[in-house]
Amino acid sequence: MTLFSAPDEPASHRTRIVLAEKDVEIEVVSVTPGRFPDDLLDLNPDHTLPTLVDRDLVLYDSRIIIEYLDERFPHPALMPIDPVARAQFRLALYRVERDWYSLAQQIDDRTHPGQGQQARRILRDSLVASNDVFRAKVYFLSDEFSLVDASVAPILWRLNAWQIDLPSQARDIVRYCNLIFSRASFRESLSRVERAMRI
Repeated sequence: MTLFSAPDEPASHRTRIVLAEKDVEIEVVSVTPGRFPDDLLDLNPDHTLPTLVDRDLVLYDSRIIIEYLDERFPHPALMPIDPVARAQFRLALYRVERDWYSLAQQIDDRTHPGQGQQARRILRDSLVASNDVFRAKVYFLSDEFSLVDASVAPILWRLNAWQIDLPSQARDIVRYCNLIFSRASFRESLSRVERAMRI
């Protein structure tokens, strides 16, 4: 099993978090976006990261990859068994991608700096507005670590690098960050580039 992964993108990072949670032996190939090796260009027609290769199976959407990994390696389970709760978690994954990952792409887009500034403000305000969700449970929507946490964590880890400061009323998000960032699996998931984001 091989994962082609960007060393600094949230979508690749959340995939590495899930792999670390599952303690999966895998070859991680670090790829700079836009400079894809030929074998990856042949495998993935969309030329996107991350890309997972498991024997004859090639997956190249991070949400599909993390759900596949959760089903392929069922322990520990990172999605609830109950179909209603599972649907709620999938909706949360969708909203995290739509609301926060899209803003992350705008922030990281160096070609439109003005757009990045606005995206920073929107992301900060959106996170602060979500503080009650972070307060409600130990983890995001749950008392157990899940795929949603694996998806939220890369965004929160990058706040300092994006020069986004959370106000005092976001203390439940700060508590959540301390909890997530102290997990051994999270620390193991970090690339060298990501480690440097918090120095």
